[in-house]
Amino acid sequence: MKPILFNTNMVRAILEGRKTVTRRVVKEPWYIEDEEMSRVSGFAMHRGCNCTLGMPYPDSLYRLSDTLYVRETFCRKPSEEYPFVYKASVETPDAWKWCPSIHMPREAARIFLRVTEVRVERLQEITEDQAQAEGVKGWMIATDRDWDKNPNHRIAFLHEWNQTIKKGDFALYSWDADPWVWVIEFERCEKLKGD
Repeated sequence: MKPILFNTNMVRAILEGRKTVTRRVVKEPWYIEDEEMSRVSGFAMHRGCNCTLGMPYPDSLYRLSDTLYVRETFCRKPSEEYPFVYKASVETPDAWKWCPSIHMPREAARIFLRVTEVRVERLQEITEDQAQAEGVKGWMIATDRDWDKNPNHRIAFLHEWNQTIKKGDFALYSWDADPWVWVIEFERCEKLKGD
């Protein structure tokens, strides 16, 4: 079982059934050798520096059928029956002292995901349907006629994405930089015994 971090908005989207996919930046030690071949098969993506053969894309961050446990913002509670509280499920979050998701222990996990697909693509290749599956709520777009009747999830995703990028990484990984990303599709599942 592997951990995966989500911010509070995205944990809520998973709990509400709106989020079934996530994108993660392809960072070193990965590099893209041939863009077109990578787009079609993934086999031109290697692990290691660009002067080595490295490992092909199937040795990815997450694999098909992996079970993931979600790390989310939480706090410990002095109760044997309910020892943890989760920020995504509290109506008055300011009343609690929260621990960052990166510090959440595995035994505190309440959300489990099974990976159903892994692929690589450019960030800006995301479709409207995929943006909606990312769990963002669509923005209403002004047009020449009037307010558009259909919410635009790609624009909402663009803003959500840029808010998650650290300032020092913005030039490399922002929407405008159009980085390569792992696209990880998943479904909710139960924690298996022994996990």
